[in-house]
Amino acid sequence: MTKTCLSTIAAVALLAASSAAFAADLGAPAKAPPPMMIPPLYNWTGFYIGANLGGAWANGTLTDNLTGASFSGTHSGVIGGGTLGYNWQVSPSFVVGFEGTFDGTSIGHTSNTVVVPFLGTPSAIQGNIGTNWVATLAARFGIAVNNVLYYAKGGGGWADDSVSLTIPGASVSGSNTRSGWLAGGGIEYGLSPNWTITAEYDYLGLSNWSNSGPLSSVDTFTISRGINMFTVGVNFKFY
Repeated sequence: MTKTCLSTIAAVALLAASSAAFAADLGAPAKAPPPMMIPPLYNWTGFYIGANLGGAWANGTLTDNLTGASFSGTHSGVIGGGTLGYNWQVSPSFVVGFEGTFDGTSIGHTSNTVVVPFLGTPSAIQGNIGTNWVATLAARFGIAVNNVLYYAKGGGGWADDSVSLTIPGASVSGSNTRSGWLAGGGIEYGLSPNWTITAEYDYLGLSNWSNSGPLSSVDTFTISRGINMFTVGVNFKFY
């Protein structure tokens, strides 16, 4: 009889403890789910250095002012070189900066021949023009969508041209570095905190250049030229 009473008392105590624990669980506030982790926005601020490669085409005119012979057309080639710049992310969506490039080109020394009357005799005149290198310096203004940057750029540039003009029995050549205005834009994509890739189009409008011609001391030739450039590149960004 004693064992039975003890067993009954133990069962009642266990049931009471279980009921109290269940009631406590019902009264406890529900646990909030863990907060979602939001990845940090891409950081565009910092110096960067890189390389670019692409195609370029120059359009313009070479004119011999004494005979009136004129050569015009579009000459294309490969362009490639280095890039150096700095970005400043002034807000999550707005990026400003500056960028300089220096590129060699293979924009060809394309020769053309025209026949013009000179001193009553038809004369064949050959013109030859090419661009050796292009350098630019420009400001950039961009809209950032996390790790994608859409930007426009504007500034100035320089191009080194070499030219020759030849008639039967006489020839003259020269080279000159000219300046001009630059406008363009592109898109840049952040692959990682340090590496980005770009695709960009620019136009460099150059000032005219005049040089002594081959026929006489009063002969000159004039070059007008503009260069279109499309390049892709890769940059390494420093923090």
